[in-house]
Amino acid sequence: MAEMGSKGVTAGKIASNVQKKLTRAQEKVLQKLGKADETKDEQFEQCVQNFNKQLTEGTRLQKDLRTYLASVKAMHEASKKLSECLQEVYEPEWPGRDEANKIAENNDLLWMDYHQKLVDQALLTMDTYLGQFPDIKSRIAKRGRKLVDYDSARHHYESLQTAKKKDEAKIAKAEEELIKAQKVFEEMNVDLQEELPSLWNSRVGFYVNTFQSIAGLEENFHKEMSKLNQNLNDVLVSLEKQHGSNTFTVKAQPRKKTKLFSRLRRKKNSDSAPEKGNKSPSPPPDGSPAATPEIRVNHEPEPASGASPGATIPKSPSQPAEASEVVGGAQEPGETAASEAASSSLPAVVVETFSATVNGAVEGSGGTGRLDLPPGFMFKVQAQHDYTATDTDELQLKAGDVVLVIPFQNPEEQDEGWLMGVKESDWNQHKELEKCRGVFPENFTERVQ
Repeated sequence: MAEMGSKGVTAGKIASNVQKKLTRAQEKVLQKLGKADETKDEQFEQCVQNFNKQLTEGTRLQKDLRTYLASVKAMHEASKKLSECLQEVYEPEWPGRDEANKIAENNDLLWMDYHQKLVDQALLTMDTYLGQFPDIKSRIAKRGRKLVDYDSARHHYESLQTAKKKDEAKIAKAEEELIKAQKVFEEMNVDLQEELPSLWNSRVGFYVNTFQSIAGLEENFHKEMSKLNQNLNDVLVSLEKQHGSNTFTVKAQPRKKTKLFSRLRRKKNSDSAPEKGNKSPSPPPDGSPAATPEIRVNHEPEPASGASPGATIPKSPSQPAEASEVVGGAQEPGETAASEAASSSLPAVVVETFSATVNGAVEGSGGTGRLDLPPGFMFKVQAQHDYTATDTDELQLKAGDVVLVIPFQNPEEQDEGWLMGVKESDWNQHKELEKCRGVFPENFTERVQ
């Protein structure tokens, strides 16, 4: 029974709503045809026009603000990619690399902060402002329907009163419905008459606050961005000046392997450095291809024709005092190859062979086998920048120093970007490889030979 009663109420309500819609439609048709008068309120109609205009302007402002925010986000992404491009092309040895990276990070944070504040202080406020329009618009539409109901009830009541046969019961009922419709309409009408003008006047303050917020945020954003751009400009100007004069600091590639000489010093074997003053290492075993050629000394030279007994062999300015007094016989035919092999394997060894005649007459020419370069010499480089050694196995370089590059004894000990060598000035002075050699960064030098 309860369900049937509920269904009956629902059906009755639907029928009532349908009847109201039919009555309103009929009333509007009569009003348009001029057969029924319509209640007019010009002041309210003006408020409705202002409301619609205000809603249109607010909707457009909201749309344009969203477009502006989308543009800010797009500019942020474009600026971020531009900063990333600068970071990629900024070479590690250029000065100001860290400063440029920091500026790029601050640039990204500034864009993010600007976008978020626009959302909080402009877009959300805009959404709140427009959020009140749908409800008021719905109430205006409802007020219009209630006005039609009021006009319909009024016309029905008037028609019953002017009828030839009056039915007092119907007239009383129509009057009751008229009073009820009038009351509902006037309550809604009064509320809207107060709200609409107030809403219309609020637009001025809202527009002022919104555009002040946008302008203030944009002003602060551009101030901070201007500082970052000025800092970046200063970094790039410094790079241009230093690059033009080649005064910017070059950084060596980091060494990852164990220091070379720290192991060599602990390693005691037959390859240790020779004693001071002895520039010639121990000769190889007899019979080896690199055996030292035999120097023969003839203590009783035979006199030669055309030479006086007291004649002496003239000393060459480049010959040591001891070597200039040694008079030997001519080398055997097989000794030349051995002598050359010995010269190529023994650094800083002076091999001088003299062939003298009796009483100092020179029958042959003396040849010098002195080596002015360290063993294994590959090429020369010249330092383009100063380099301060950070370990005992590294060379201290000044711009202009010439370095003789030699191979690593163990190629596996070579770090990428580093070479082994000895400064030419040290080599010419000491001729001791173990004391003079060291590693150095390749990018600090330029090959000259």
